[in-house]
Formats: sequence, structure tokens, C-alpha cells
Amino acid sequence: MQPLTSYTAKLTDAQAASLERHLRENDFKFRAVPYARFAAEKEKTNVVFYESGKLVVQGKGTQDFVEFVLEPKILQEVKLGYETVLNPELLAPRIGVDESGKGDFFGPLCVAAVYLNETMIPAWKNAGIRDSKNIGSDRRIAELAQLIRNTSGCVFSVVPIGNAAYNRLHFKLKSVNKLLAWGHARAIENMMGVSYRMDPPPVRAISDQFAHDKGVIAKALMSLGRSIELVQRHKAEEDLAVAAASILARNEFVTRLRDLGRKYGMEFPKGGAAIVDAAAKQFVARHGAAALQEVAKTHFRTALRAQGLPEPPKKAWKRKSA
Repeated sequence: MQPLTSYTAKLTDAQAASLERHLRENDFKFRAVPYARFAAEKEKTNVVFYESGKLVVQGKGTQDFVEFVLEPKILQEVKLGYETVLNPELLAPRIGVDESGKGDFFGPLCVAAVYLNETMIPAWKNAGIRDSKNIGSDRRIAELAQLIRNTSGCVFSVVPIGNAAYNRLHFKLKSVNKLLAWGHARAIENMMGVSYRMDPPPVRAISDQFAHDKGVIAKALMSLGRSIELVQRHKAEEDLAVAAASILARNEFVTRLRDLGRKYGMEFPKGGAAIVDAAAKQFVARHGAAALQEVAKTHFRTALRAQGLPEPPKKAWKRKSA
């Protein structure tokens, strides 16, 4: 088993003060890091404590630092290596579901579902499988996606919703959340259709709660999907199965976005910033406004700006009552 090289935790102010004191007393070299209250390094260990209260430890000395300094002296609890003892649910066979492309003007929406059992956990954790939003490199995403697909016992399903289909569905459903729910439900249905390949059978499917009403996905579930418990929660990507699904979904999105670029002879940037506005206007100038249906999510305001059309006034956001 490979040693831990990255670790994160939340510290109280008192714990942070105790840690900073320990670092200074043990000859750690301090340095300035943006948004950090303090940062220090020594030999193979880098420690950064952010204003948000988040602690990040990185480097080849991470495991020793956590086991012999952070847990016994600062946190005063022992968790590393005992996570599954403290929380047996982490070993439960389950399906994780996540999507990619929701906030990107160009490119499809991709939903993925991944089955995880106890035998896969050590290899995936040591490989650094985590929420794809925390992995900056498309190349690394591709490497991890290949690892997931090649893992013995792993079962997965990827549901890409191309732009033309996405725009038709959005026009019909009038809601991104309902469209997302359909994609998640379709992925779960695909997985339950091959449940005989999952050993042991999954006890639940876990998804991020992207809508205020948890019933949005529940109502979209199809016949087979209703046979498994659905758990929706915020920050679901912290679960290893959901993190793996996020990687497969992101890899599919990046691959298809690249293919679209090759087809139309231009690079389609990710996201929805100013560079995307410029690319959208360039695309319309080359291929016409109607072709946006094939490469972009046309309910975005970017589509109006690309065509020189006026934007409707923005509606004030209101939280729905429970």
C-alpha cells in the first residue's frame, strides 16, 4: 500500500494555534501563501492552514506527520487507517452518481454511475480518486478514468446527453434540475439492468442533492431504479463512489468537447466566462446561429449575446420555503 501523500482536515482556532506553535518549535520554515493564516515546510512535509479553517498537509512525509504529530498532539484523535472501523458504511457496496458539463456553455451534459465494493477502496484511495473538480489536469482525469474502468469488479455506466438532445429536453422540461434528474435516473436504471454483475449487490445509490426538493430525482427514477435506496446529500462527491463517477463523467465531457472542436475547426473553452462569450460569437459568425444547437446549451444567456440579442432582466433569486 502506498503511503499517504496528501491530507486535509478542519481545525479550530485553538488547534491551529497549537499546530503553529509546534511547527515553530520544531524548526519548520515558514512562508507566505495566499489566503493562508500560516504555511510551513520541513524536509518532505508541507503544511498550509487557510483562513477558512482548512488544513492541507502534502508531501512524502504526510503520513508520519498525521500519525505522529497531527492526530495525537493537535486533533487528539486517531482516525488515519481506522476510517472504516469508525464508519463501517464506508465499506458498503454502493453506486455513486455524478455529472459534468452542467455549468459549461459548450459541450454536452454527461452523467456517470459507478459501482464500488470493499475490494476496490484501497487502490482507489491510494491513487487519489476524488471529486473531479479538485483535479486540475484533463490528463490526470483520463488516467484515473482508465484506472476506474480497468478495476476488477467495477461496473459503470456513462450517459452523455449531446447538445441537440440536451436542448430538446430542456425545452420540454423547462428545468435544468429536471433534466439532471432524468440523467441521474437513466444512469441508475442502466446500472440496475446489469445488477447481476455487481458482487455483492449494492445497498444504495448516492447522488449529490442538486435540487431543493429531493423528490426531483425520486420522481424521475424508472422501474429498476426504484428497487434500490436513493440517498441524496450535499457534498456527495466526498464519497469515493460518487468521486469515481465524477471522474468518469468529466472524462466523457472533456473527450466529447474536444471532438466537437475538431469537427468545427475551433477550440471550445470550458465554463462560461468572457473567453466563452468570445468563442460563441466567433462560432456564430462562422457557422450561423442555428448551429449553436449542436455545440452549446442554448438556454444560457451566452447564446443571446453571441447573436447580438437582448437579454431578459435577471430574476431575483428566492429560497423556496421548506
